Amino acid sequence: MRNLTAIAPVLWGTTYLVTTELLPPDRPLLAGTLRALPAGLLLMAAGRALPRGAWWWRAAVLGTLNIGLFFALLFVAAYRLPGGVAAVLGALGPFVVAGLAFGLLGQRPAARVLLAGAAGLAGVALLVLRSSTALDPIGLAAAAGGMVSMSLGTVLGRRWGVPEGFAARRTALLALTGWQLTFGGLLLAPVALLVEGPPPALGWGNLAGFAYLSLAGTAGAYFLWFRGVTTMAPAQVTLFGLLSPVVAAAAGWAALGQSLSAGQLAGAALVLAAVVAGAATSLKVGKSTLLKAATAP
Repeated sequence: MRNLTAIAPVLWGTTYLVTTELLPPDRPLLAGTLRALPAGLLLMAAGRALPRGAWWWRAAVLGTLNIGLFFALLFVAAYRLPGGVAAVLGALGPFVVAGLAFGLLGQRPAARVLLAGAAGLAGVALLVLRSSTALDPIGLAAAAGGMVSMSLGTVLGRRWGVPEGFAARRTALLALTGWQLTFGGLLLAPVALLVEGPPPALGWGNLAGFAYLSLAGTAGAYFLWFRGVTTMAPAQVTLFGLLSPVVAAAAGWAALGQSLSAGQLAGAALVLAAVVAGAATSLKVGKSTLLKAATAP
């Protein structure tokens, strides 16, 4: 379960490379819409169900927090902040999630998870920050808002779990992921049209980039992410998100020839160590829970 959840931020880490090399420039909201909406419709078809009852508003809330609002704020932050600053603010997610999980779920995070989050934050800072960073207040607010939006969506996703009435959990997860992506895509579409205008003509490279982001980077990645969100402790699953900037840096080095300094390599190693420590804590807690259940009268 943990290894599969980690695949999601690994796929998200390739987004920057695909966006810069294959997608039309200056169209982030279009990219967000074409990532979310086709993927959502595809997964809804695979899940073979529309929301029922409370899941109409729950899916709308989760789709707004995890997709629509998150993508829009990410777009603002990307244009107004250096990527390193946005990444460091995103790395605060485990701490925000831990606080929200304590307030909404009554889950007290393990000290080891918080220490792993602090180490991961330091690692991301070493990996992506530069001395010449400029701090734009609107960009900072957008990046922080996007991080809080995704954090709240993660905690609410854990609280609400998966919808009932499906023959298999996998089918329920397909439907749940599809509902969120569809709601988020429908929220983004009119904003993209209003802000960016009609879509440009797309070449084969553009279509290949959108296909990859929609199928692998969105449909597959979010299915695996929500699979982890609905089963693991929120603060632990959020630690996996720290893998994204590491993969982005590695992809830039491998495909674009971007250099990595000794400090950046140390930061990447620190992030990986933090993720491993968080996963080990999850394994320990899981075994303890199973043992208590097995010995209960």
